[in-house]
Amino acid sequence: MSRAYRRLVRKLTVEVLWLYVARVLADSGPMRAYDVRKAVEARFGFRPRAMTVYTVVYRMVAEGLLQPVRVGDSTVYSLTELGRRELEAALEYLGMVVRSLSPSAGGSSP
Repeated sequence: MSRAYRRLVRKLTVEVLWLYVARVLADSGPMRAYDVRKAVEARFGFRPRAMTVYTVVYRMVAEGLLQPVRVGDSTVYSLTELGRRELEAALEYLGMVVRSLSPSAGGSSP
């Protein structure tokens, strides 16, 4: 694979990890950051570094996209309503980009 393709894969995985975190939590419900990492790997086929997942989760909390809840000795995270709206908006945008890049799109831009 070319460097350009590998760069694209990185940008659409690790660099937008919040999308994968949000999707996992939207579909599975609250879970620990450790379990989010395992779920991302199992579902999407790439393994983000542990610290990257924790950093993304903490940033999502700070932005109001996730809600942390203490359960015993652990903290679980759930997607907030704002997180759901942002996920849907991001997916809609990505779909628009893919459609505009498709040969039949006629060159319309996002």
